[in-house]
Amino acid sequence: MSEKAEASVMEKVVALCKRRGFVYPGSEIYGGLSGTWDYGPHGVALKQNIKNLWWKKFVTDREDMFGVDAAILMNQKVWQASGHATGFSDPLVECKKCKRRFRTDQIPDKTKCPECEGVLGEERQFNMMFKTHVGATEGETSVSYLRPETAQGMFVNFKNVRDSFNPRLPFGLAQIGKAFRNEIAPRDFTFRAREFEQMEIEYFVDPRDTKKVTELFDAWFESQLAFLTDLGLSTAKIHKIEVPASDRAHYSKRSIDTEFDFPFGQKELFGLAYRTDYDLKAHTDSSGVDLSYYDEETKERFIPHCIEPTFGVDRLVLAILTDVYTEDTMGDEPRVYLKFKPSIAPIKVAVFPLLKNKPELVAKAREVFTMLKKEFGSVMFDDNGNIGKRYRRQDEIGTPFCITVDFDTIEKDQAVTVRDRDSGKQERVSITELIASLRGKLV
Repeated sequence: MSEKAEASVMEKVVALCKRRGFVYPGSEIYGGLSGTWDYGPHGVALKQNIKNLWWKKFVTDREDMFGVDAAILMNQKVWQASGHATGFSDPLVECKKCKRRFRTDQIPDKTKCPECEGVLGEERQFNMMFKTHVGATEGETSVSYLRPETAQGMFVNFKNVRDSFNPRLPFGLAQIGKAFRNEIAPRDFTFRAREFEQMEIEYFVDPRDTKKVTELFDAWFESQLAFLTDLGLSTAKIHKIEVPASDRAHYSKRSIDTEFDFPFGQKELFGLAYRTDYDLKAHTDSSGVDLSYYDEETKERFIPHCIEPTFGVDRLVLAILTDVYTEDTMGDEPRVYLKFKPSIAPIKVAVFPLLKNKPELVAKAREVFTMLKKEFGSVMFDDNGNIGKRYRRQDEIGTPFCITVDFDTIEKDQAVTVRDRDSGKQERVSITELIASLRGKLV
């Protein structure tokens, strides 16, 4: 696809997201706030479906995982020990003419402003943490930060979970939550924002068995790929990048980035890092609290190593939206639809009366709607406009199945017409068999 065509797809996706209630610009009525986005009803539903699948796959379906939800605000000593207070920065330059700031690694000419062609100043490091104060007074002791990652909340709770549950290695902590980074140049819709949501795991392993550690690392990578299949993402757009030592974070002994073909290029979707004992050791040294693990069998005490699979919720949402955006022709008319896998579609089923001005049809359609709503939850009732417009509207938000109640439903067969989003094919299904029929398709 050409750059112009890719840009067009991105523009269409962004427009659809606002028009159909997936994603809105943050603080829009006041002119917006760069790098912030608000999720509308369909966007929230899509995010929640992704998070529910993730939690089921990586937490509730396993015996070795423990969920936590750590505070966003933490003692500043956490960020000093982790290295974020001094080392969490990006290279920044400022234009001497227009005063705009840019990340040095994102501009082609390091001496000339990409906006006004003015002269750029000297490069300096810009710490991306949002700084705040806790309590009624402001001073060095009251400083805190909006967390730039969810990981540290799990490391500082390692001892709490160890003491409460006495788990045996290997085991992991999992968390879904917000993180904040004062990005110099947020861009590409929700891809790089100042407020975002992460799904992270800190999986603790025994460093004495290096072969087992390697096996677990590789298994986590395969599990990450399997999750993308669960979401229905196109495998041809997924790329494995073994990160060279020169590009790895200082704490990582091995890293794999999984990248995805977005309309604006191949970019990182999520990562996997072998953090060794860096974090637990740093917090042990800084806090003076013992974060080691005691092996009852060998009678040895050591600090576990950590494998970290991390997923960005917002990037997954964006990858899915750009991947499922589809244009075709149906009934000699162009249409746009979102080809969601049914399991993650914001609305699973829409129910229509054939005509909204026929009380008997509306009443029967409401009965069917109520029945399906109790069973599947994400079901919409729609009687606005003619049937063709309703189909197009539901296609555009990715609803897999539309159900129409007509006169035959009442007068003849007690059946409804079920229409498939992708093919447009319709079939007649008895109301008594409708739930069973849909249950097998909404996976």
